[in-house]
Amino acid sequence: MNIQKKNIALKHLLINGEKKIGLKFYPDKVIQALIKELPSPKWSKEFSMVYLSNTPKNFNLIFSTFKGVAWINLSAFSSKRALVHENQLLSVDSYRKRVLKPGFKSCPEVFLQKLELKGYALNTAHTYIAMFERFINAHNESDLLSINEEQIRLYLQGLVQEQRSNSYINQMINSIKFYYEVVMGMPNRFYSIERPRKKESLPKVISAEEVQMIINNTNNIKHKCIVSLLYSAGLRRGELLNLKIEDIDSKRMVINVKNGKGGKDRITILSPIVLVDLRNYMKSWAPKPKNYLFESVSGGIYSSTSVSKIIKVAAQRAKIQKQVSPHMLRHSFATHLLESGTDLRYIQVLLGHSSTRTTEIYTRVAINNIKMIISPLDSLNLS
Repeated sequence: MNIQKKNIALKHLLINGEKKIGLKFYPDKVIQALIKELPSPKWSKEFSMVYLSNTPKNFNLIFSTFKGVAWINLSAFSSKRALVHENQLLSVDSYRKRVLKPGFKSCPEVFLQKLELKGYALNTAHTYIAMFERFINAHNESDLLSINEEQIRLYLQGLVQEQRSNSYINQMINSIKFYYEVVMGMPNRFYSIERPRKKESLPKVISAEEVQMIINNTNNIKHKCIVSLLYSAGLRRGELLNLKIEDIDSKRMVINVKNGKGGKDRITILSPIVLVDLRNYMKSWAPKPKNYLFESVSGGIYSSTSVSKIIKVAAQRAKIQKQVSPHMLRHSFATHLLESGTDLRYIQVLLGHSSTRTTEIYTRVAINNIKMIISPLDSLNLS
């Protein structure tokens, strides 16, 4: 048999709550004989493939066993998106347990399972599920695999006519492509679907004085620490909520951000002023947090809507007319660092950007050089 035709695709499986390596291949006597030499191979009726325990040893053993015999396909196994940490394993069970309205089509189980196995962030999973359910319910009478590009274009055109935002339409396209390309294994099924032209909007920022006014108008030490950390460390709201007490490293004066956007870990700066406030918060706050740095009354992870409300109320008290969001504090952090002369590459690292191209947008809102430019009006002799 031609070796080029022998192909083993590795898959992420979750069986009885344990991670497994699935091996998918066309029936082949040589491959089947070699699989028997692997440690404790088992057959899954549910997934129709052989699987092993997901360990580094087994992963390396697969490569050494089939070297020169079959090509190991990692396209569905290795991903730029890292799996979430064990204590944050994604679960979308709430979608499975919903009481659905009569006639409403829910997301296929394979869609939910693929989100879990690939370790998508919970917010991303919520968005994909909501978007795809809108799509399939708009095509109630159609078999999903029979839907063609023209039908999808017409559907997206309808969204444009409804004046949906570019972000909304892009999320819809992402959810559709996720189903056909990732879940159903049809690469580039709808590769020619046009996306809305990306608008180059500038990040919204506030001044350092306005940040200080917001912090000064927070309700209590906990709220003060939340706002101060978002700004002083350039954190995303989700990163702040997932901070554990041990992530605050006062000896090195850094904050360990784990499983940030895209599953990336990074470190960012810990302000000495914020550290003093955090110590006061840990001493005085009741009930004292046990796991997460900021916890709800019941002891679980703090609410994301509560963080937004804290900032909104403090901004209103400070009489700031702008709608201030948690992400605006992150934008302000980057812009103020750039204005103070911090190298763009350091800002990139602190923000967790993969490329300086993402960080460069802050050069368009930094005003330190613009302030030095004199308006031509000021040179006129006006009476």
